Amino acid sequence: MKKTDLLIIGGSAGGILSATTARKAYGNIDITVIRNTEKVMVPCGIPYIYGTLHSTDKNVIPDAILLDANIHLAVDQVTSIDRKAKSVETESGETYEYKKLILATGSLPIIPNFIPGHELDNVIPVIKDQVYLNRVLEKVQAAENVAVVGGGFIGVEFAEQIRLLGKNVTLIELAEACLWQAFDKKYTDEIENAMKENGIRLLTNTKVTKINGTGKVESIDLDNGEQIKADLVILGLGVKPNGSLAEAAGLELNAKGAIIVDQYTRASDPSIFAVGDCAEKKCFFTGKDVPVLLASTAAMEAKIAGCNAFHLRLVRANKGTISAFSTKVFGRTYAAAGITEARANQEGFSIMIGEFTTMDRHPGSLPGMQKTNIKLMFSKCSGIILGAQISGGDSVGEMINILSLAIQKGITATELNTFQVATHPLISASPIAYPINAAAMNAIATTCSHLNEGLEI
Repeated sequence: MKKTDLLIIGGSAGGILSATTARKAYGNIDITVIRNTEKVMVPCGIPYIYGTLHSTDKNVIPDAILLDANIHLAVDQVTSIDRKAKSVETESGETYEYKKLILATGSLPIIPNFIPGHELDNVIPVIKDQVYLNRVLEKVQAAENVAVVGGGFIGVEFAEQIRLLGKNVTLIELAEACLWQAFDKKYTDEIENAMKENGIRLLTNTKVTKINGTGKVESIDLDNGEQIKADLVILGLGVKPNGSLAEAAGLELNAKGAIIVDQYTRASDPSIFAVGDCAEKKCFFTGKDVPVLLASTAAMEAKIAGCNAFHLRLVRANKGTISAFSTKVFGRTYAAAGITEARANQEGFSIMIGEFTTMDRHPGSLPGMQKTNIKLMFSKCSGIILGAQISGGDSVGEMINILSLAIQKGITATELNTFQVATHPLISASPIAYPINAAAMNAIATTCSHLNEGLEI
């Protein structure tokens, strides 16, 4: 029997930050993290193992983050939770007693059991385990014709990275566009054109009906009657919450299998918290359940759980996920936060839009310059920002973080138009054409132009 003040199950972003935050918040308490893998992969870095890093060892989160904070680490599999005894049992036969428990059990890849042949060898779901990913690395290197099923972030990034190896890559997406949940059509078109120009065959509005092969995949049947060659298939269909341990313990789960939590990340048992992909996610704008499972959201929730594990010290309403994304496809960065124009219209928001295009250096003749496109969406009545989409150079990745905070704080178009920026010729757009300010001004100008109709000056 081992006793600990705070027990955390799960060792990725949510588990790590819950532990280190609790150490800072509560000082010299006993903290234990149990995880089921020897090493932890950087989740968002997994696609880059294959075309850029060429090694799983270069995609490891170091244990020093925990060990240097005097946090106990156990590599084991928790098999059950006894809420009454406040204890857990593990696969190795250990029992851990806790005062407070944080579940950060993450997510599992969606396996298309409805597709005949999904169980064939070389049909690869993305599992966050180093030993498994090493085997995948060998398979990728040996393959010639690779099909990626699913056009979300994981699918697009895997397709790009495997194409960098010179493989024949086909990306198959059921919806009308890749990344349609994060971007409107102008931006999905830009992303898709980049993939096509770099040799990826892209099939949208297309469904896989069967995976063929004797023991190992050889081809894929599509609903348009086409059959394509494939000696490797990457399943990028997304993930689902890993709530099975919580369910067995009698905690309340939602319809998607995620652990129901309050604004302080507490589960239905007041001694248990849940963070990251295993916990339910609500839309920041509507309060509806949303399938947005991101490491950045897990990090936010983990800080709340770590601070509030024993006392409600961080009194912050978790209003839901803002869905902040970023990715890089063939040298160009794409980022989004908040809701898209399509989603805003679907939900019934009255919006005004500001768009702007500029260079991310000034003058634009400087080396390394990329064109930046930005689209901002605001509530037409209040002027509060609802969403943002940007494409351009690397600076886009941090620009979207500014806009994510703006959404969280309810900042208006007027405030964004007049906020002060630090600019420099080599690293940013000009202060007279900074994308956020300029797009906000264009949104205001569009609305003002309607108000000016018939007005005498």
